[in-house]
Amino acid sequence: MTTLAASYGTSTAFTITLNSLAASASAGRESTAIDNTSNLYVDALVSVWLTLAAGTPSLGIYVYVYGSEDGTNYPDAITGSDAAYTLKSPTNLTLLKPIWTATSGGLLWRMNPMGIAWAFGGILPRKWGIVVLNNTSRAAASSGNGATYTGIKYTNS
Repeated sequence: MTTLAASYGTSTAFTITLNSLAASASAGRESTAIDNTSNLYVDALVSVWLTLAAGTPSLGIYVYVYGSEDGTNYPDAITGSDAAYTLKSPTNLTLLKPIWTATSGGLLWRMNPMGIAWAFGGILPRKWGIVVLNNTSRAAASSGNGATYTGIKYTNS
């Protein structure tokens, strides 16, 4: 009898510039794409955190995922590089998770780790990444912000 068990990779930082991320309803930041052709992860846990400037934030921080089936073409003018990004309306990106910011700013806001394979029909594509939109009315701090992922495979045990 074969039993499958989750095998976790190393927590790895995304290449994404979140320090001083301005507050905007449509302008955010995309990460450099993660190349999944070697690791062959079936899923990945993603976590994002931002510290907001002091004051009372509104709404939240939105984390979207993007992917490429062929490793070259991305939806909604995504480039696959760490770059400023303007969210299309409507968007073809998948909202992974909002990070609600209901109390005064100057606090670190961290999302629970979220698996992302569901956003791609159950398995990660060749290349994938995230887009972070700071829709809080408060800019992100100049340091200490970031995002990581941990790849997941299944192994026989």
